[in-house]
Amino acid sequence: MKYRKLGKTDVRLSAIGLGCMGMSAAYGNSDEKENMATLYRALEIGVNFWDTADVYGNGANEELLSKVLLEKRNDIFIATKFGFRLRKNRGSVFAGGESYVDCSPGYVRQAVEASLKRLKIETIDLYYAHRIDPLIPIEETIGAMADLVKEGKVRYLGLSECSAETLRKAYAVHPIATVESEYSLLTRDVENDILPLTKELGVTFVPFSPLARGLMTNTVNVDALGDDDFRKQLPRYKGAHWDNNRNLATEFAVLAESRNMTPAQLALAWILAKSENIIPIPGTKRIKYLEENAKAADMHLSPGDVACIESLLKKFPNVGDRYNESEFKFVNK
Repeated sequence: MKYRKLGKTDVRLSAIGLGCMGMSAAYGNSDEKENMATLYRALEIGVNFWDTADVYGNGANEELLSKVLLEKRNDIFIATKFGFRLRKNRGSVFAGGESYVDCSPGYVRQAVEASLKRLKIETIDLYYAHRIDPLIPIEETIGAMADLVKEGKVRYLGLSECSAETLRKAYAVHPIATVESEYSLLTRDVENDILPLTKELGVTFVPFSPLARGLMTNTVNVDALGDDDFRKQLPRYKGAHWDNNRNLATEFAVLAESRNMTPAQLALAWILAKSENIIPIPGTKRIKYLEENAKAADMHLSPGDVACIESLLKKFPNVGDRYNESEFKFVNK
């Protein structure tokens, strides 16, 4: 495994991280035994950057990871997030729950204590505001998060799905180590403002859903997705958008095979080639895909490879939005 620096620190993180959400939420059922085997295998192959959040399984994902953290704490750089809340504590943010964002100073402290308890650790390595609270100035949120750093409850701070303006305001209060946002071959708006700004400030950019929620792996059958799979709600998996994306994924797989890569590896190699300050966190709950994704860190693309990818994307422009309007309301633009 190759490693990249966390922001301006000397912390070395695996160039491919591990998104753990799917082990407990959003993508249908999972098997705990398989989840645990995948987590331990991640450490064996050098994947030390793990990403979770308090809302993944309503705390269940943090509790799952705690079982490995108890034994392997020094080998894991753990990132978790706060901010999403459920009205009346019903449902989940992925299905049936009426969610809102609370990044008030009071809730920052409440949330961190709950995450520390579930994770069974004394310090969280990287603590994100999961979304930007429209009712609370970002300076107040970051001020409260900075207090957690002073108290030793948190080591580094991050923001998720923030705008460039918000990042500048936050950074003026306390150094921001990472910004996490969706970024893939199908979702590229961060290339306009956020990605250049992270380079300018020395902030690590962490793409989530770097495989477009599995779409670019050419393995997804939308008809086979369970009713509890979050993707069935999204525009990219419906109608003409799905037809477009299925054809795109098929041709992308042919391109990947011609480069002796899997589609996932080609998609991840494309992201890694964009900048040295990028660490994608593809999610998986299976060892097979974990190992496949990790190998992308050793793969290189030529300018010709990149040109072929760009040309292919232009053939299939009708990809659809990554979210519905209800999810977009949480994105800080």
